Amino acid sequence: MSDQPYEQQRSGVIHDIGYRHYDGPRLGRFAIWQALVVSSLRHAYGLGRSGKSKVMPLLLLAVMVVPVAIIVGIETALKFDEPPLTPVQYISYLQAVIALYLAAQAPQLFSRDLRYRSIVLYLARPLRRTDYALAKLTALVMALMILIGLPLVILYAGALLAKFDFTDMTKEFLSGLVAALLLSILLAAIGGLISAATPRRGFAVAAIIAVLIVSFTAVVTTTAILNSQAEQNSTAARYTSLGSPFTLVHVLQSFILHGGGEFKPTAVQGLVFAAAYVVLVALCVWGVNSRYAKVARG
Repeated sequence: MSDQPYEQQRSGVIHDIGYRHYDGPRLGRFAIWQALVVSSLRHAYGLGRSGKSKVMPLLLLAVMVVPVAIIVGIETALKFDEPPLTPVQYISYLQAVIALYLAAQAPQLFSRDLRYRSIVLYLARPLRRTDYALAKLTALVMALMILIGLPLVILYAGALLAKFDFTDMTKEFLSGLVAALLLSILLAAIGGLISAATPRRGFAVAAIIAVLIVSFTAVVTTTAILNSQAEQNSTAARYTSLGSPFTLVHVLQSFILHGGGEFKPTAVQGLVFAAAYVVLVALCVWGVNSRYAKVARG
């Protein structure tokens, strides 16, 4: 054993390089959740990411906005007696664009963190897995609302510029916003669950497109077959609308706001559709949270 004093045996030296202890406020879970929502919303449109990541979301947003801008210009110039289409009809016509946006961006928000294991870093902080899941779902709902709601705002502004009846146009606009919100929540829940189920982005994209397109095609085909074999809008044909998110929301919006359309649901039918909507959203949110619970356990 060396006879040197303990102080002379040490080889390490501590240098003061100027770091100071943080004495400011610690904002906690909600601030982390809020920052994650904002960051995820920006990523849903490629902001803060590479130029290649901006192409698809901005292109689809343009596809949603440009036709309605042309419609507004035509109706203002030609002075139509009534609007050529309502906000709810516009949403229905561009369902394919909405489905493509969901398929392109939902995996970006959910699958990437699973694939690169960055989810472990998020869950190591005070942010809980439920907070993370709700933050991602909230951001996706907001992104869809921008995609669907912006054309509706332009359509409403154009109707006012064309001097259509203010009360009627406001009612149509609010009806469209309700439909957009209901559709955004349901699609975000479905897309989030599918995307969280696999870290493979390509699998998630294909699965989302398959679920939305195949379900809508099946509903339309089945409804046509049932109506051809019975009286128009038979009871069985009406309930087939439960099979697709788009038709489910359309019927539910019609029930809540007593809107027009070929299918005007009765009170019982409306409650069935409302219950199905709530159960489906709840199951999808529970599934996303359960998926991250499994990830958190390793």
